[in-house]
Amino acid sequence: MRMITLTPKLLASFFLALSLLACSSPKVTQYAQETPKLDLSEYFNGTIDAYGIFTDRSCSVQKRFTVLMVAKWSVVDGKKTGILDESFEYSDGTKQKRIWTLVETSPGKYIGTADDVVGEAIGESSGNALNWAYTLALPVDKSIYHVQFDDWMYLMTPKVMINKAKMSKFGIDLGEVTLSFYKR
Repeated sequence: MRMITLTPKLLASFFLALSLLACSSPKVTQYAQETPKLDLSEYFNGTIDAYGIFTDRSCSVQKRFTVLMVAKWSVVDGKKTGILDESFEYSDGTKQKRIWTLVETSPGKYIGTADDVVGEAIGESSGNALNWAYTLALPVDKSIYHVQFDDWMYLMTPKVMINKAKMSKFGIDLGEVTLSFYKR
């Protein structure tokens, strides 16, 4: 009978595989009973201030930023449609603009588009939570990288929402964006 020798490399690979299996993503429906209930067209309507950071894989803050968002909803072709006009200002003085168009395709299900979103963002809400999945064309130096976002928002009070988004490329974690929204 042949014995398997547990080398440090084999052992590390085993624990890495085990940890990847253990870290399954939550389902938005697990928040169905959480309150206050998030109504996207209600919360993202009017003026919202946001304060955020981007941390790299080592949890080191790489960027700080603020966002001024002006949002409004209407009914277009029988569907609730929101326009979220975001103005970003980074701690290094750079500025960025993103305008989202959000469409509620059915209760709690959304599609979002913006100029720097590749294809469509797919969103689902339940209870106090919203999960977005999308690819963003991210400018870094003089290049554009397509990075995937797993974006979670949690309504804390009628005026405060917390947002955590994991960024990855080819399945490798790049870092996280953390935001705190305050509705005026």
